[in-house]
Amino acid sequence: MSGTLNKVMLIGHLGDEVKIHYFEGGNCIARFPLATNETYTNKQTGEKVTNTDWHNIVVRNKAAEICEKYLSKGDKVYLEGRLKNRQWQGEDGNTRYTTEVHVQDFTFLSTKKESMASTQQSPAAAVQNKPVKSVEPAPVDESEQDDDLPF
Repeated sequence: MSGTLNKVMLIGHLGDEVKIHYFEGGNCIARFPLATNETYTNKQTGEKVTNTDWHNIVVRNKAAEICEKYLSKGDKVYLEGRLKNRQWQGEDGNTRYTTEVHVQDFTFLSTKKESMASTQQSPAAAVQNKPVKSVEPAPVDESEQDDDLPF
């Protein structure tokens, strides 16, 4: 295989508010930390152990503005993107390194307000209050069915 792949998929909670920076020309960049958790049971002690990993998230332009508008600390989000390593010179003269996830696609899973509201209600009431959305299949363009692809 001669190709390479740089893809990251994360589901986690925002660790802080989205911070956005605007540049000349109208472009912008948003940054925020994302926490992902791993929970397991220690076989020797029987206690539950949770490890949290923190990820530096970077979102650009229109997607950055959407994240700033709708996301806040504690919200759960699904992100897809690629890893990028960055280095810079610190104020103390030392070279610093960081790894960032540059987001290409995202989906809001829940807000902190929704999570708190559902824990205050009984589980049956929380399920009843959530709207059910039926999904209809998209119409198929018949011109796409007549292509000469071998697969």
